[in-house]
Amino acid sequence: MRSRSPILAITAVAAITVLVACTPDENEPVLQTAAEVKTTASPSGNYLAGRQAQINRDFGSASSFLGKALKVSPENTPLLRNTFLARLADGDISAAVPMAREIVKREKTEAIPKLILLVDAVERDDLAAADKLLAGFPDSGFTGFIKPLVASWVTVGKSGDTNPLEALSPLKNQSGLRILYELHAALLSDVVGHTADAEKHYKLAAKNVRRSTLRVVQGYGHHLERSGKTEQARLLYDTYLTENPDSVVLGPAIARLDKGVKPDLLVSTPAEGIAEALFNIAGMMTQQNSAQLALICGQLALHLRKDFDLARMLVAGILETMTRNEDAIAIYRQIDQMSPFYWSARLRVAGNLEALDRDEDAINLLRVLTKEDDKRAEPLVSLGDLLRSNKRFADSVAAYDRAIELLPVLEKRHWSILYSRGISLERSKQWERAERDFMRALELNPDQPYVLNYLGYSWVDQGINLDQARKMIERAVKLRPNDGYIVDSLGWVLYRLRDFEGAVGNLERAVELRPNDPIINDHLGDAYWRVGRYTEARFQWQRALILKPDDDQISAIEDKLLRGLKMSDSGEKDS
Repeated sequence: MRSRSPILAITAVAAITVLVACTPDENEPVLQTAAEVKTTASPSGNYLAGRQAQINRDFGSASSFLGKALKVSPENTPLLRNTFLARLADGDISAAVPMAREIVKREKTEAIPKLILLVDAVERDDLAAADKLLAGFPDSGFTGFIKPLVASWVTVGKSGDTNPLEALSPLKNQSGLRILYELHAALLSDVVGHTADAEKHYKLAAKNVRRSTLRVVQGYGHHLERSGKTEQARLLYDTYLTENPDSVVLGPAIARLDKGVKPDLLVSTPAEGIAEALFNIAGMMTQQNSAQLALICGQLALHLRKDFDLARMLVAGILETMTRNEDAIAIYRQIDQMSPFYWSARLRVAGNLEALDRDEDAINLLRVLTKEDDKRAEPLVSLGDLLRSNKRFADSVAAYDRAIELLPVLEKRHWSILYSRGISLERSKQWERAERDFMRALELNPDQPYVLNYLGYSWVDQGINLDQARKMIERAVKLRPNDGYIVDSLGWVLYRLRDFEGAVGNLERAVELRPNDPIINDHLGDAYWRVGRYTEARFQWQRALILKPDDDQISAIEDKLLRGLKMSDSGEKDS
């Protein structure tokens, strides 16, 4: 039996869609890598290679190829713009600055180049120039969103303004932006010494601590620590960790509390404040699938604040979503071993090594992590997942066993570990233990469609508990109606219950959803045969063979193509 679901991913934030002129179409098919595009000394060859690299989100190669083309055709504004965007996405901000200056000279309405020039001015501590650039920013669209954030920090830096929130006020009543307003209102108030105002805004930002972002919790916690309210700070951290028990980032804060050491301001300069704003915006855009613009904002945040490891984690995560795994690894490896993010970064490196098919490297790194801290379950779970994907089921069971032993109590969120171990146990021919894990996973999370489906399908495959299996799988289909694997399971249980017409309808739907799965096509072939549609049955079996099923399935399908199916009393196939 095959695994019926991918490993579930995690991540987070909220709110805006932005279009960037002249970026590659993200829906454009990836046909070649940049290296596969034949290049010559001509600008056209380099341009084609560069554009292909942009489409593939290989920004380093794009920047190199387009830069060569631009040297030959510096007057070509679209080429200049594309090269500029590639440099930004690659994190080469210094090289992008003169390009931004030239683009603004040619096309005064360009928003992103103006933002780069503003960031450059802030980095040089030329706040007067930054203020002048801000005046030319429109009050709508992307720049309208970022303008109040940047303006409030520039104003504080220029004058030490004791009322920094006036420039920020346009965000106050915007839907979905209230937490962002409160966070920056708190940070600004802290910088100018308005302690009471800072606490008021932090409280509003962290109104629901369990759902707050890490950054809000860090800011509020720092404020409470500096104000001598250590017990409140400890309660804040503990509450956050209740909902995020695997987080290692607050460890240094708790250690600091225990020592009675007060932290510095989380943000203390205009450059740091603007870096914070750019980081916040990057997080929001990530949730709106504006990956390239999110990446640019994240890179700008790092340009302004080199020690901003949380932004570094975000940038690497964005690169992961773009399948730029080598680039993501390079960013993660910039995080110093003294950083609270060091552990998490290496865990993510292991995930990216796996994505690059460097499974043994990933396994070795995970084993190192399990030895460095033998009290943490996360690397053991990741190790179990990786070993399972490599069909090393006995080893994966051992990793899951150790992980579960480390958990003081099994909570709802741990259903996935039991589910994963159950799969490895089932594949290791340890069905009784596997069944117990699936049942326990359902006790923790009764409406988990993957567990409902896997257990139901396993029963169907064994010819046991068919009526119960049907009910479970029907529930799974209601929860995930467009999951081809789960719809296939329903079709197959109907087949085993001899409802062949019902099986056909569901299996046809499953094939629509998962047209390239050999098992689903094989199942549909069987169902067609039972209702007398013999030509269509053979077509599906032939298609199943073309789709390269496992070796143990090939001979059975070939036999059906030769002999067809016989009907047993149970309605099962005798092939």
